Amino acid sequence: MPRTTPLFTPVLIGGCLIILVGFAVRSSFGVFQIPIAEEFGWLRSEFSLAIAIQNLAWGIGQPIFGAIAERIGDRRAIVLGAVTYAAGLVLSSFAVTPAAHHIYEVLVGFGIAGTGFGVILAVVGRASSDANRSMSLAIATAAGSSGQIVGPPVAEALLSVMSWQSVFLVFAATVLAVILVLPLMRAPEPATKAELQESMGTILGRAARDPSFTLIFVGFFSCGYQLAFITAHFPAFVTELCGPIAPGGVLHGLGITTTSGLGALAIAMIGFFNILGTLTAGWAGNLFPRKYLLAGIYTGRTIAAALFIALPITPASVLIFSAVMGALWLATVPLTSGLIAHLYGLRYMGTLYGIVFFSHQLGGFMGVWLGGRLYDLYGNYTVVWWIGVGVGAFSALVHLPVRERPSQLRPAAAA
Repeated sequence: MPRTTPLFTPVLIGGCLIILVGFAVRSSFGVFQIPIAEEFGWLRSEFSLAIAIQNLAWGIGQPIFGAIAERIGDRRAIVLGAVTYAAGLVLSSFAVTPAAHHIYEVLVGFGIAGTGFGVILAVVGRASSDANRSMSLAIATAAGSSGQIVGPPVAEALLSVMSWQSVFLVFAATVLAVILVLPLMRAPEPATKAELQESMGTILGRAARDPSFTLIFVGFFSCGYQLAFITAHFPAFVTELCGPIAPGGVLHGLGITTTSGLGALAIAMIGFFNILGTLTAGWAGNLFPRKYLLAGIYTGRTIAAALFIALPITPASVLIFSAVMGALWLATVPLTSGLIAHLYGLRYMGTLYGIVFFSHQLGGFMGVWLGGRLYDLYGNYTVVWWIGVGVGAFSALVHLPVRERPSQLRPAAAA
């Protein structure tokens, strides 16, 4: 008989807490863009490259931590990730040169990998019943959006009372605190008996020969490009290009009196609406083909980004764009991870998702780095936005040929 479990298991609750903290810190880095550049007189591309390297290291580290979790245990991998994350933040707080930031952000990126989606979603997926898996993955993903709501405003508030270096130290201590929830992270056997008899090399080889895996890998690139660019550069973009905040308006009533505050609010709004969008995607993933849902999400992002950059940038357009993009933000994650579990089983889901996630982070590296580089060349972000529109349209198309059925070479495992 199919295994039945409640939706809210201890593993899901613990996983949500870990992802929430990790993403709260990660999503706040765009808030530090201007303070750090102004303190040291750096070009915008210098700190942008540091965040870009962080994204690339996250992508490289994701399959590594997925494999570590599958070899020595999930909780050990999470501890290693948290310690690495905190170490990177502490060292970054003492960095005074761009090169030092670039080096230390490698540690931060690896730390995010060890406490992020690749490891946590694999544990959550194994602890969920077949009927609840799609929604469980969506809830865990939505926890990252909750962190995004909290992170930028908290960083902005802390920067008003302490230096950015001290904020990094506070964040490091917060990341280490996630170790306290590890007793909740006890997952059952990772797969069926048939899947346990297959080696990692067998599964990886099968995926490498499958055109659908390649299409999923390629399609995830634009997700990383768009999300990382907006997370890193949107606060600065809004600060510099948005029209003035009208005195006595709604934003003033919320305490938002500057475009800098509007930028932090925009990132938080993206996180809030993404909770709704991600949960909806998790629900829809049980009812409709995931490839069509993914194609629809990328199409929606493409249209939203094109309209936003083509129209005048105002406080109202910033908030509307944030709401729309937020609803589509991480909705791709439960669908992509669920699709991988459906096609290749649960045994090596963390490693396989980590490989696909590398494409996401390669896109993230390009989005963040190009954002800073082209800003320094042209004095604006227009070209980077239109590149994002193009890669988004490409991803919408590339998901359509995916063959959404489990491999014929292994006993099918429902996802």
